[in-house]
Amino acid sequence: MSEYIEFEVEITDDPLVGVIETNVTLVVDGAEVYESAEALEEGTPVAQALAVVPGIRHLIIETHTLTVTREENAEWFAIVEDIAAALRDFFL
Repeated sequence: MSEYIEFEVEITDDPLVGVIETNVTLVVDGAEVYESAEALEEGTPVAQALAVVPGIRHLIIETHTLTVTREENAEWFAIVEDIAAALRDFFL
């Protein structure tokens, strides 16, 4: 695995939904769908690592992609920074 984890962020037409792509493999097969922040705590190890990020309302984890729906009062900057930090801690 690379020593560097890269992230590319795109906010969709829906301002509450963003897509974060990364160069690390997050899941091997299919997609994981988490309907709430609480569901992340019961998910896979990657999901559990992301459970500490405040402001996530809904999350889909695919091979190299996170599709995040944020809480209305959460700021994208903070969510992206927290996700990046959580994934760096998890993978490095």
